[in-house]
Amino acid sequence: MAAADRRPSLAAVAPWLSIPLFLAGWQCISALDLVNAALFPAPTAVLAALVDYFRHGEGFSDLLWSLGRVSIGYLSGATAGVVVGLITGTRPFVSGLLTPVFQLLRPIPPIAFVPVVIVWFGLTEWGKWFLVFWGVFFAVWLATHLGVQRVGDTLLRAARSLGASPRQLLFSVQLPAALPVIFVGLRTAVGISFYTLVAAELAGAFAGIAYRLEISQQNFQMGHMMAGLVVLGVISALSDRLFQKVSQRIVHWSQ
Repeated sequence: MAAADRRPSLAAVAPWLSIPLFLAGWQCISALDLVNAALFPAPTAVLAALVDYFRHGEGFSDLLWSLGRVSIGYLSGATAGVVVGLITGTRPFVSGLLTPVFQLLRPIPPIAFVPVVIVWFGLTEWGKWFLVFWGVFFAVWLATHLGVQRVGDTLLRAARSLGASPRQLLFSVQLPAALPVIFVGLRTAVGISFYTLVAAELAGAFAGIAYRLEISQQNFQMGHMMAGLVVLGVISALSDRLFQKVSQRIVHWSQ
């Protein structure tokens, strides 16, 4: 009985121990000289580089540039994905025209478009927005398209029997029923937008977190490179967590 009582408490504590234990193990590996410190710096060295990045470097400026690119690319890609997904999910003829093309383009990773984007847009912000847009659009479109198509026929027949117009059917039945699936796609696209951002900034930028990673690599500043990765991981995780909280409020009936 005592062992059974301890299990829930241990499970509750485990998430709080995860990162401290990971950092402690990392620090021990570095302290025991099991790895080359020049190639794999200790957490304390990464922390010092992180403080230097934001206190004396371009940390805040890079963060604002990267967040701006992600925000513009994500919002435009998500909006287009939802709108097009609603159309293809409810209009069989349009779906027949667009779905084969989208299924052909969807597997192409955004990083493969980097050379094309440089030719099309040069080193302007438009190219970076486009790459994030590309990664986000297909994830959201597919979730919206499938979510709308999976709405039960019983709901649709009931709404039609009550005299619902196609517009009322879409916004009163199909969209609310598909929202949980749509929000899964939107949340997935949050992570996609950040790793697409890396490709976008490495394609040619003059500011941004991934751009600073490249500069640090050229100068062999491993501590600053690891600090940049930490920043990317933290803002991506916080964005995902924030989106989760928002989606729980909006689609609370699916929880």
